[in-house]
Amino acid sequence: MPGRDRSTQVAEVRTATRSDIESLVLLVRQYWGFEAIEGFDPWRITALLERVLADPSLGRVWVATVGDDPVGYLLAVFVFSLEYQGLTAEVDELFVVSRFRGAGIGARLLSVAEQAFRAAGCTRVFLQIGRANAEARAFYRAHGFGDRAGFDLIDKALA
Repeated sequence: MPGRDRSTQVAEVRTATRSDIESLVLLVRQYWGFEAIEGFDPWRITALLERVLADPSLGRVWVATVGDDPVGYLLAVFVFSLEYQGLTAEVDELFVVSRFRGAGIGARLLSVAEQAFRAAGCTRVFLQIGRANAEARAFYRAHGFGDRAGFDLIDKALA
């Protein structure tokens, strides 16, 4: 409807397909800007999305839309773990466009993803949060996530 605030409309959450890649790249650009992640390259992101969508053993991608407009996405990857005795999932990116936050879209993306993780046999789900992102920390805590006692995430670039 003309003039209606789309942030109050119901969002659809569905598994992403190749036809969503262009929209997903735009959402990734927004997310990386929000989190101040450097090195955004639309061609590289396109190739990576094509790869994960073509090989479900790597992970899954969901997109949230309001009408025809993409307003959020969740990308998760799978990791095999001895410690957690099988397949685990890591939420690599979850993003909702700012004007649609607080409307339950992030919660719906997370719920749909968790159902798929269980169906895939995952034993646990992990994610990373920017230290300064208190809003995301509160969101995830409200959805049952907590700090892993005694551990910090460290990494090393291999390229």
